[in-house]
Amino acid sequence: MSISTNSELPPGTMISGRTRGQQYMVQRVLGNGTNGTVYLVSAIVNGNLYALKMGTYNRTLQSEIKLLFSLHKHWKETGKNQVNRYLYDADDYEEDGLIIPFYVMKYVKGQTLTNFLRAKGSENLGKAGLGVLDILRELHEANWVFGDLKAEHVIITDEGQVELIDYGGAIQAGRSLHQFTEWYDRKFWKAGNRTGDYAYDLFAFAVMCIKLFNEAGLQQIIATQLPQIRSVADLVSLIDRTPGLTLYADWLKRALRGEFKSTGEAYHMWKAVGGSRFLGSKSPDGDPVTRRLKNAFIWSIIILSIALFIALFFKK
Repeated sequence: MSISTNSELPPGTMISGRTRGQQYMVQRVLGNGTNGTVYLVSAIVNGNLYALKMGTYNRTLQSEIKLLFSLHKHWKETGKNQVNRYLYDADDYEEDGLIIPFYVMKYVKGQTLTNFLRAKGSENLGKAGLGVLDILRELHEANWVFGDLKAEHVIITDEGQVELIDYGGAIQAGRSLHQFTEWYDRKFWKAGNRTGDYAYDLFAFAVMCIKLFNEAGLQQIIATQLPQIRSVADLVSLIDRTPGLTLYADWLKRALRGEFKSTGEAYHMWKAVGGSRFLGSKSPDGDPVTRRLKNAFIWSIIILSIALFIALFFKK
């Protein structure tokens, strides 16, 4: 029988897997959720940092482990899983007679999508969004749905890569969602049911974009609109009133209405519309405007040097 605990483990605690025998040293708490606590840990075997999630309820955590193992296997079969992106280890930990399930995955160091856009500029939504859609496409191809997509679950790493964290709401396609956030839920907007499919994630992605650019407008709709008449039309109207979403307006409306045939189609349309608009991780030389200014400056120095040389030469 597996028993769970809600108490947090202090830094320095050693976690030893009962079956596989891997050992991890707790560094600090990264976050808490309804079904577990996530710790930053260092692996004793190699000293690398990982994110270790320790369960609250064995049943819900096992669902996450099943998903991550499925993705781990999918990546391995396709030759892309060189760094154990999804699942490094899964085992049980025993403390004072309690048997607590846990799993270990890649530690993603970075900042949330919201903070990233505030720091780097809203124009970076293009490539950041493309990264999210790429991961969703991979999930959907493996017959899984993320389920609880929102900006807090999107991390931009220090290297500019996009990652999704917290797979607690993920389910196999065709099953009913067990974890979601109302604002991003299509049933909340009378746009469909809570059965997991690719369109559910795309709907949540669209609402996430709206919230990033016009949270006040979204809050106003929710606060003033009666639940009985709340609809996708309210979100479409908000898109039209949000200048920052003009470039993506057609894509967002299609996602809200469930008009994409697949996540692959949605990915390619987003890429065509704004997927290259990502300046945050580039060096200043990567910006075309900056590059032109730099080249102009270099040529001005060259011309000035030639002029000075000629002036000094003829002066002699």
